[in-house]
Amino acid sequence: MYIKKILVAVVLLGLVAMGGFAWYVYNTVFVSNTAFNNSEAHIYIPSDATYQDVLSEFEPILKDVDAFTAVAQKKGYVSNIKAGHFIIKKGMNNNEIINTIRSKNIPVMVKFNNQERLEDLAGTIARQIEADSVELLEAMKDKAFLQEVDLTPDTALTLYIPNTYEFYWNSSAETFRERMKTEYNRFWNENRMQKAAKLDMTPVEVMSLAAIVQKETAKVEERPTVAGVYINRLQRGMLLQADPTVIYAKKRAEQDFDQVIKRVLYKDLELDSPYNTYKYAGVPPGPIAMPDISSIDAVLNYEKHDYYYFVANVERFGYHTFAKTLSQHNRNKAKYVQWLSKQGVKR
Repeated sequence: MYIKKILVAVVLLGLVAMGGFAWYVYNTVFVSNTAFNNSEAHIYIPSDATYQDVLSEFEPILKDVDAFTAVAQKKGYVSNIKAGHFIIKKGMNNNEIINTIRSKNIPVMVKFNNQERLEDLAGTIARQIEADSVELLEAMKDKAFLQEVDLTPDTALTLYIPNTYEFYWNSSAETFRERMKTEYNRFWNENRMQKAAKLDMTPVEVMSLAAIVQKETAKVEERPTVAGVYINRLQRGMLLQADPTVIYAKKRAEQDFDQVIKRVLYKDLELDSPYNTYKYAGVPPGPIAMPDISSIDAVLNYEKHDYYYFVANVERFGYHTFAKTLSQHNRNKAKYVQWLSKQGVKR
């Protein structure tokens, strides 16, 4: 009888111990361990991250870091860390969290446009993927790569077609660059290449002219008209005489791309630079900025008309007044110059 009581007691203690262990396992593995109010949290784990780096990312969003570590060790994550961008949903338990950061690297949407230089582009991209701006710039300027894609440091910006692209956050600089080469080749399809050929222009020349068009007007619907002016001038052998090229030439000469120039002075027109279209014929040797798709297509599908001149329309801000003759243009220009003077715009 006594032995029977001992056995019953042992069994009960065993059940209690098993229940306690089961309770511990359940709470460690299957109970929610998130400590944020939003519906989800975004975690970014670098390629060279240690487990301590992972903990640093997770500590602000977890209720119980020790329980998280226990599950991470049990599932072998501590010695097999995965880089990337991960989305942790509110209410996830440790098992779900570890499964997520082990196998569910979520792409990010990378956006860029309106960059004036590769340096600006590299900085913009570095804020969206893991690769830093130095790595990106080195990849973009790599001589062997530029030779491979038949570009130069002056034309390299044309490789990057402004748009929104899906990338894994932990993409390298080389991965970004190669993807952009693929997108460039996809963009310059047979249809666009044929249109460029009809203009007797290369894709780089089209994009260099498109950059001028974009700088001239922010109104997408007006860009084909502006492009038509420049096409007319090119076909007639006239200088483009585009103020944005003078502004770019001045910034480039002074190595100061942050300065704001609202008014081009007559002395600026004498600046000796291949980008100064008041002195040198044809399109510049490279783009003065990154043209977006609407500007490129505005050149390829330019409006056919008899305009050779245009100036800002002081009665309809953002748009331009177009002219067929120089005398008509000079009258329009006089109104604009008078308006600038009244506004006190000197530079």
